[in-house]
Amino acid sequence: MTYVDGFLLPVPKAKMAQYRRFARLGAKLWKEHGALDYKECVADDLFFTMPDEKGQWTKLPSLFPGMVKAKRGETVVFSYIVFHSKAHRDRVNRKVMTDPRMGAIDPSLMPVDPKRMGYAGFKAFVEA
Repeated sequence: MTYVDGFLLPVPKAKMAQYRRFARLGAKLWKEHGALDYKECVADDLFFTMPDEKGQWTKLPSLFPGMVKAKRGETVVFSYIVFHSKAHRDRVNRKVMTDPRMGAIDPSLMPVDPKRMGYAGFKAFVEA
């Protein structure tokens, strides 16, 4: 079973091009250092459609924007990186974090507020 690092963060819509540049660098670094997959996904549909108690289909708003305290003019990005295992994740992340290209990033230029980013490591328990 694989291991996944997942991220949820608000990104100002006006800074999506800037964020995309950082994300492309991230994808390159993680893949070069051994990650199996790397995805950055921008919110496209922030509603969940399901039947209510009467069987009528209704749209419910996603909790994602609230989870990251998204503000007006921001969108939500869900990202994930796939590894063979937690130990593999730890080895790859050490390599990425010590890569000189990562160290060259000026944190003040990041287009996101890291205090509102959600992060967790997940052990897969069903894979298809």
